[in-house]
Amino acid sequence: MTTDGDTMTNASATTAKTVLITGANKGLGFETARRLVEAGHTVYVGSRDAERGLRAADLLGARHILIDITDDGSVADAARTIEAAGGLDVLVNNAGIEVRGPGNSVPGAAELTADQIREVFETNVFGAVRVTHAFLPLLRRSPAPVVVNVSSGLASLTLVSDPATPAHAYPGVAYPASKTALNMVTLQYAKAFPALRINAVEPGFTKTDLNGNTGVQTVEEGAEIIVRMAQVAPDGPTGGYFDAEGPLPW
Repeated sequence: MTTDGDTMTNASATTAKTVLITGANKGLGFETARRLVEAGHTVYVGSRDAERGLRAADLLGARHILIDITDDGSVADAARTIEAAGGLDVLVNNAGIEVRGPGNSVPGAAELTADQIREVFETNVFGAVRVTHAFLPLLRRSPAPVVVNVSSGLASLTLVSDPATPAHAYPGVAYPASKTALNMVTLQYAKAFPALRINAVEPGFTKTDLNGNTGVQTVEEGAEIIVRMAQVAPDGPTGGYFDAEGPLPW
């Protein structure tokens, strides 16, 4: 695996690509779509809500694709539509959820139920696998295929186990566990498909609906690493885990 941080920052591709971003009608997905459209790429705004997705695509000058990543039929339909329109170069698995209780709280280890963690994994892990599997045939036909899995700093066992880090204080179980699993999925896919550039990224604690807009940075700041890795060149890193500053510990 090539995971050198300097390579990451110097390997952006300039050729226009066709990009699918899941969960792109708001938040980090929307900002990522905006930046990639601005850079000259053809972008599909993936959304499970047709009205919101169409509105977002119109605002961005992008294309809309209806896709519910928890539904096999919806994902298959989206893949067929994009294939018929010419194919895909870049997949950004951005859609994600966190289970929340009263007052926007997250259930800790004492409160978490199996059903709650299953719900989170269905989107954050199984959904990403479902979409990646469906679009792999299209990506493998691209001359420069890329997959970006939007992970989290909470996925890092190294950081969460260190009392000196902010991640250590997070009480939730479901979301960090799902993103740790997504990191392993990223690594194994990168090993299996060396012709693809497949990486996990940590946007940082960004103000989005996912955290009740309690984040400490803007979506513009959070999208930076997603946009960068979506445009990585064929000789760029793969099988890595990055934030805007460089590689992160697993």
